[in-house]
Amino acid sequence: MAETPDLATLSTKELHDRAVKLAARRGDVKFLWALLKAIPGAEVAAGKQGEGEVDIWNTAALIDDYIHAGEGEVGEVLRPMYLDYLGKHA
Repeated sequence: MAETPDLATLSTKELHDRAVKLAARRGDVKFLWALLKAIPGAEVAAGKQGEGEVDIWNTAALIDDYIHAGEGEVGEVLRPMYLDYLGKHA
């Protein structure tokens, strides 16, 4: 069995991808829903004020944000969420 790398050394994009893939594999809708709810706040925290408000009402934009939630400043704001989830369930 391959050794699991230290999660803190992984890029935020890699953490996002692993956490989302693990949650999907486990059928963990609770985590996926929590991630979707956290994205607008993460966008505001990352300085993208208008996007946080729009995403609450725009499902297509929210799904796109979900796909890219491991990138850029938004990904960095969500990084602790990915570390926590992977630390508990990986």
